[in-house]
Amino acid sequence: MRAAYASSLQPDVPLSGLTVGDLPFSAPDGWVPVEVRASSLNQHDIWSLRGVGLPADRLPMILGCDAAGVTPDGDPVLVHPVVLDPADPRGYSLLSERHPGTLADQVAAPPENLIPIPAGVTFAEAACLPTAWLTAYHMLVTRGRAAEAGAVLVQGAGGGVATAAVAIGVALGKRVYATSRDQWKRDRVAELGAVAVEPGARLPERVDVVIESVGEPTFSHSLKCAAPGARIVVCGATGGHLAQVDLRRVFAMQLEILGSSMGTPHELAELLEMCAAGRIRPVIDSTFPFTAVADAFTRLNSGDVFGKVVIEH
Repeated sequence: MRAAYASSLQPDVPLSGLTVGDLPFSAPDGWVPVEVRASSLNQHDIWSLRGVGLPADRLPMILGCDAAGVTPDGDPVLVHPVVLDPADPRGYSLLSERHPGTLADQVAAPPENLIPIPAGVTFAEAACLPTAWLTAYHMLVTRGRAAEAGAVLVQGAGGGVATAAVAIGVALGKRVYATSRDQWKRDRVAELGAVAVEPGARLPERVDVVIESVGEPTFSHSLKCAAPGARIVVCGATGGHLAQVDLRRVFAMQLEILGSSMGTPHELAELLEMCAAGRIRPVIDSTFPFTAVADAFTRLNSGDVFGKVVIEH
């Protein structure tokens, strides 16, 4: 079958380790094969090509965490990419880490990882959700307790998780502020219903939840913008992981700093229902046919994306 896979690990030039070619399909006992109709890319794929979380002894490894497709019974499903894994320190792994990923004609997953796609949601829209949008939903709703919040700050809008957090926060009826270094991204954020601000800018109010995926460059600003008792939810550190934290502000304002990663099948089903009801619409930066998957990786790696890069199979 056709597949896009890591054939070598290249920390400095990750795309040079990407190969598009034929690999055999295999599935563990009890897992369900899914004919992939659409998939989407994540920064996780770039990090895998760099060798982060993917050792050389697992190569070749089919990349990709996100996929929507059809079961052998003809049912449209979305694949939840989190697999229980006692051998991993996290207790789980993602498709493309220990098991083949989604950037192929077929992917296999445990039956409990297959979520029915409701009517009105396209394969391309569904394929945007399992990693970035699910991470943002889990950060806001579960870890950040957005139901108790009035205002939310999203740092570094433009990337997949941050853009999803803006859209979900607006859909939940929150006052959403979002930062970006680029004016064109701030303009796009404003179109989604957020108040766009420059990095480090003073907000009109303190916020109850901060969505933090940038790290070192923005974390001080996140602390300063937090209201008493606020939750600062962290899912990444794309700008650097050695952020300085003023502990005096943490205890004086009784702040919570919470780590967050991915989400549950139930939360993914809730996201799909929000899509079906028209409350949210996944933000798609660009769409490529599978024959141009290498161009899709180049687009993602450029850093000029706003939303998800989708592959149609």
